[in-house]
Amino acid sequence: MLQLRVMAHPQNTPNSAPRRKRDPKGTRERLVRAALELFTTRGYHSSTTPQIAQSAKVAEGTIYRHFESKEHLLNEIYRAAVRLLISLVKEAPAVACQERLQHVANAWLDLAGRDPALIKLVFLTRLGSLLDSKSRDARVELRDEVSKVIAAGKSVGEVRAGTVEVWTDVWLQLVTLALDRTANAEWTIQHVGPQQVFDAAWDAIRARDEGPGGT
Repeated sequence: MLQLRVMAHPQNTPNSAPRRKRDPKGTRERLVRAALELFTTRGYHSSTTPQIAQSAKVAEGTIYRHFESKEHLLNEIYRAAVRLLISLVKEAPAVACQERLQHVANAWLDLAGRDPALIKLVFLTRLGSLLDSKSRDARVELRDEVSKVIAAGKSVGEVRAGTVEVWTDVWLQLVTLALDRTANAEWTIQHVGPQQVFDAAWDAIRARDEGPGGT
């Protein structure tokens, strides 16, 4: 199983690096990171295997010792990224729906700040037919995990009446706006914008008071 490491903020490194030992796992990780950055900046079709190899500082043939093709590499990266996002949903504490969704949104936002390419690949890059069946299943699973949180909120009257799938799409679309702005460095994590969007996402799906003056 491919493990996608989240990139930390750049650190200062010595001018002279130690000689690199043979490290298949490290080589694979460099290929993944190089491909992820290229796919989300130049685009999948404009990123060539020679460019990926050059960025990873390996020979082009090394790619095919780890991945069957460029499309296979894309799908491995995509699924690893989605698995990470799913884990952040599952790790959210079992609290009230609003708090739980806030926890998920904050965790994803933190990821957008630390590893914007990962967020761009999953939420902002149009991949269409490039995704294989396993990747499409992973995408559905991610949406389903968010739906479970919203469904639980609806069952106790915290989420408004209506179709859970619709409220899931509404919440995800709005949260994606904040992730987009943050991943593209238009907003920082500390900017007021993300929280305003998260508040709007919750307000769009929360249960309404139906008494006099309610809407």
